[in-house]
Amino acid sequence: MRNLFFPAGAQPLFSLSDAEGFFGLMVDNLVQYLLIVILLTGLVGLQREFVISSVLPAVAISLIIGNLYYAWLAQRLSAATGRRDVTALPYGVNTISVFAFIFLVMIPAKLVAQSQGATPQEAALVAWRVGVAACLLSGIIELAGSFVAEKIRRATPRAALLTSLAGIAVAFLCMDFAARCFAYPLVALLPLGVLLFALLSRTRLPLEIPGVGLALVLGIFAAWLLFAAGFGGETSVSGSAVGEALGDVGFYLPVPVVSDLVAGLSDPMVRSILIPVVLPMGIYNILGSLQNIESAEAAGDPYPTGPCLAVNGAGSVAASLFGSCFPTTIYIGHPGWKEMGARGGYSVMNGVFYVVVSLVGLSSLAVALVPVEAAGVILIWIGLAMTSQAFQTTPRPHAPAVALGLVPSLAAWGTVVVSQTVGAVGMAISDGSVAHRAFEDLNVFVSSGLQLPGLVALSQGFMLSSVVWTATAVCLVERRLTQAAAWMGAGAVMAFFGFIHVGKISVEGNLYSLGFATGAKWAAGYALTAIFFMIVSYANRKSDMDPTR
Repeated sequence: MRNLFFPAGAQPLFSLSDAEGFFGLMVDNLVQYLLIVILLTGLVGLQREFVISSVLPAVAISLIIGNLYYAWLAQRLSAATGRRDVTALPYGVNTISVFAFIFLVMIPAKLVAQSQGATPQEAALVAWRVGVAACLLSGIIELAGSFVAEKIRRATPRAALLTSLAGIAVAFLCMDFAARCFAYPLVALLPLGVLLFALLSRTRLPLEIPGVGLALVLGIFAAWLLFAAGFGGETSVSGSAVGEALGDVGFYLPVPVVSDLVAGLSDPMVRSILIPVVLPMGIYNILGSLQNIESAEAAGDPYPTGPCLAVNGAGSVAASLFGSCFPTTIYIGHPGWKEMGARGGYSVMNGVFYVVVSLVGLSSLAVALVPVEAAGVILIWIGLAMTSQAFQTTPRPHAPAVALGLVPSLAAWGTVVVSQTVGAVGMAISDGSVAHRAFEDLNVFVSSGLQLPGLVALSQGFMLSSVVWTATAVCLVERRLTQAAAWMGAGAVMAFFGFIHVGKISVEGNLYSLGFATGAKWAAGYALTAIFFMIVSYANRKSDMDPTR
């Protein structure tokens, strides 16, 4: 172990700054644990005890695999370069996959099972088995992608890889958690100010107190102080939640679920979701990992693409063998943790922490004790760091390309707001059918001034379309018209088969419409643009070769 994590010439594995990084990464993973418990019990219908005893220990297996590997990789890079500021890649459950697999894989599987006569609990178990199978297939896709990912990365402009991440950061981290922060100002505004002071002013606090840790402690203290004083409406914590969470404490070893996995793989539902859901999500995982590896290199920490993707895939496969439905991935935010001063130790601490939390059943207790609005200020910082990096580490002339690439992510956030708003209206009037009928004719929204059809088209496959448009814009800035045409051609192919721009909005979220020629009209637009670029490029070459000029 000593030779593994302490190679000759490597930086110290643990430092005071790693404690700050650990707080950030721990909270980030804690949010995923919260989502998993709430969505699997509330929407899929699994028993809380089953989630605590079977699913979360399996998730912990993938977390320890990835966190220890990336800590080792950081130490190896430090030893090879002689640097003492190498930060391990952040790693955890893929947030996008959590929502995609629950809403597009598990809930449809549950509804199909119920329509065939299964009881709600039986249907929930069917959904879980299909989700486990989807996690396995997603891991296999990422393992296969590790062999070609480096070529894709080298062919894609840095601005294109970073901008898609920046869009997710500003739309789904900054906006969501800033809203939570200002909904509970007595809990979150002071921690936000402390965090920004510590990380932006770079001023040391008295007694070398970690700024991130102080921000989190202040938020927890304020939340429970308000609760104790009778101002429960000013915070999201509650004593009943803690009491319920204490009942989950026990000892839960991960148990292989091979028979359930086989049952899930043999379910006809798997064939119906493989192409429209699992394959795109596997591609998104690969794309996201590429972007994050590029982000780390831009921050000064170059890591090998193939092995990193292979470990991501291996972590997802291992987790599925023990009952997890959720793939793992490299997290966005490497620059944020690097700014905190984290090295390799924060990754080790995170992996060990979640093994202990999962095996002892402390997941719900940790969620109950830490108010999300206080923890979210750390994720706001991560979002800010990611967004600023996209502008700072790319050439200045590429700034318009970066700004253009943010648009699809903002559109995706907008569709989420619309679908949640319409769903809330249905709940308010106790008529869920109203919410579903509202999306039957999107021209109703157009007549009120909201161009919802275009917003939906922009949001579908936003990670891919962001890369396409940013890369095209970079090529145009550099007057590489042939390459710009190639990127538009790639967009045409993606649109033609429905990977981008095609689908429907619903109360449960956007639905893809993958298939042959489902996005033909968008594909035609992309193709015509590619042809235009090629014509201009050809004309310019002919003009340059004209001896009379």
